[in-house]
Amino acid sequence: MTGTQAVITIAMVVLGTLITRFLPFILFPAGRKTPAYIQYLGKVLPPAALGLLVIYCLKDVSFISGSHGLPELIAMAVVTALHVWKRNMLLSIATGTILYMLLVQFVFV
Repeated sequence: MTGTQAVITIAMVVLGTLITRFLPFILFPAGRKTPAYIQYLGKVLPPAALGLLVIYCLKDVSFISGSHGLPELIAMAVVTALHVWKRNMLLSIATGTILYMLLVQFVFV
């Protein structure tokens, strides 16, 4: 990549970031009421995205061979319980990831 191409690439990334950051404030200013469909999307998209991520993470797990999906199920149970208990997303995700890695590296070899 030449110097010119690098500068253009960086400029496009900056422009894309600025547009995604400022566009909602331009389209929906503080003085106007947010449209009903945007409010609806704000309610339904987070659970839908979470469900999609769970399905994506479990799509290649074989429940009839190997460890029968136990590391995944244990990590999911710990993440769920920890999140219900502490309500801290970062703690839940980090603990679940570390637990899963430990399980697949040392327990379910």
